[in-house]
This record gives sequence, structure tokens and C-alpha cells, in this order.
Amino acid sequence: MRLKDKVAIVTGAASGFGEGMARRFAEEGAKVAVADLNAKGAERVATEIGESAIAVTTDVSQRAEVEELVYAAKSAFGRVDIMINNAGYTHRNGDMLAVDEATFDLITAVNMKAIYHAAVAVVPTMQRQGGGVILTTASTAGLRPRPGLTWYNASKGWAITATKSMAVELAPHNIRVNCLCPVAGETGMLEKFMGADTPEIREKFRASIPLGRLSTPLDIANAALWLASDEAAFITGVALEVDGGRCI
Repeated sequence: MRLKDKVAIVTGAASGFGEGMARRFAEEGAKVAVADLNAKGAERVATEIGESAIAVTTDVSQRAEVEELVYAAKSAFGRVDIMINNAGYTHRNGDMLAVDEATFDLITAVNMKAIYHAAVAVVPTMQRQGGGVILTTASTAGLRPRPGLTWYNASKGWAITATKSMAVELAPHNIRVNCLCPVAGETGMLEKFMGADTPEIREKFRASIPLGRLSTPLDIANAALWLASDEAAFITGVALEVDGGRCI
């Protein structure tokens, strides 16, 4: 029960890493706002978790919807202790010049601007409460970029730098800010990361990871659980590699 009496918001929680975090946090005692643009998926996850979860349909690229999400969590559970910026978007692996402007704008809105929206919405609440945790799902792509994912890589590098700067600025308010850097995992975005989903390409990706496998939602959820818990009370500004050795 490492998150007993804590309230967490998890975006992108209808599937993949976000679903893993929402479930794992609830197992450890947290009340969870399961947020996603996929309303049916968010409702499924929240229903399966039970009374300690609510589903909130949220487009994280829209400031008003992020504010409504924070309001919903506070209305249901009374406070917000943990904000997980997990929702993400990517272009398909390929020529950087072939990425159209609308896709580029969506990447920056979901992977970058949503972090700003979340901070504006949740930091004042955390300040009044005497502290909190902000955790963003970045990527190994922000540390060791691969060719073919240039604009996605850049957005995750931005997220890492924003994390470190926020950590320093918010430290006097006892708000810890960290990010996770997962290697590619079994999520809905994997096929776009690879460009095409074939046994040969999967093997190429696995071969770049010293521990010999892709990440799983549980891998990421366990790392997020530790960073969100009081066990990591002295950890802030960290970009934690959860990557099986990929970034070495």
C-alpha cells in the first residue's frame, strides 16, 4: 500500500503503459482518475479497477479539458497528489521530411504542450496541499535518438528538459518532477515506432536491447510506482531509463 490515501491522475490510461500504471497504482492503495481520449477504453479500465477509479474522457492537447480532468479528480477524491503525463503520439518511422505539418502539430500538442497544460492545472493545487508528484512518460528516444523518428525524438527531448527545469523551480514547494524513459514496448504505438510490424523488424529492435526483450506495461508501472511513492522522496529531476540497457 505504498500509495495509500494518494490520488493520482493518469493520462493515456485506456491502454499500454498508462493502463499498467493506473492498475498498479490502484493495487498500491491510490485512487485513480483514468483519463484518455478513448472514452470506452478509459471506462473499461476504471470499471475493472473498481470504486477507487473514475474514467474521464480527456483530450490532453486542450487546456480546458485538462482543467476539467483535474476538477473531476478533485471532485471525486478531494485532492490530487500525483499527475502522470503519459499520453503520447508519434509519426510513423521514416523520412523526417515526409511528416506532414498536421502530424507534427499533433506530436507537439500531445507530447509537449500537454505537459504545460497539466502544470498550469495541477501545480496550484499541489502548492496548497504542501507538495505533490509530477511524472511524465518520456522515452529513450529523447536520450539516444534513432533515425526515422526525428520529430518524436525531439518532443521527448523537450519533455526531459522540461522535467529537469520544473524540478528545480518547483522544489521549494515540495513538488517532485521526474520522467521515465522507456524503450519500445508492447503498446499501440509499437507498429508506428518500427515503421512496419514484421518478425524481422521486431528482432532488430530486440537486438538493440541488452536484456533481449521489449518493455512491458508492468515494467513501466513499477518504475512509476517507485518514483510516485514516498520511497523516492529525495528524487527529483531524474530521467529514469527503463530500457533493459538500451541507452548504454
